[in-house]
Amino acid sequence: MNTFRKMTIVLSLFTGLSLGLTAQKTVLKTNAPYWLTATPNLGAEFAVADKVSVELSVGFNPFKFGDNKQLKHWVVWPEARYWLDETSNGHFFGVHGVGGQFNMGGLDIPIWKLENLKDRRYDGSAIGIGVSYGYHWILNDRWGVEATLGLGYARFDYDVYSLGENASKTGGNRKNYFGPTKGAVSVIYVIN
Repeated sequence: MNTFRKMTIVLSLFTGLSLGLTAQKTVLKTNAPYWLTATPNLGAEFAVADKVSVELSVGFNPFKFGDNKQLKHWVVWPEARYWLDETSNGHFFGVHGVGGQFNMGGLDIPIWKLENLKDRRYDGSAIGIGVSYGYHWILNDRWGVEATLGLGYARFDYDVYSLGENASKTGGNRKNYFGPTKGAVSVIYVIN
């Protein structure tokens, strides 16, 4: 099943589930620093009980930058949150999942434990779970800013390829990862 179809199925399921919620508060958000990686992203959060909300954030980067440079990926972060004060205001703790696929290489940036990303291309998937902490600042009735950091575990399964038009598979691996699994500074828009 191709990446676009998988993402469409996940978003359709989430939309269907969210239509059944009678949320007191619904917000849309985007992770501003994530846009610096040329990754369009969007999140939706719904209050489901007093001091409890659920969120689903997604990011999708289909771009190739030339010269064998790419950071192609899609990722999904579902999360359940408990708010210390009131939903969408102040401190919260959460439990989140993370899953996605990636096809990246040719870039001189350290990403997770993928070694020599500048000289290789990695094609694979990751799935994980973690806990998070964050804070939401209310700017006015419609706008806010939120900072979140999550730590946890992820499992990476990937194949390694050389760079270039005639790239060949040079190996593959599975790695367990412990560390940051979520990070965001989001601009928030309150729908209701």
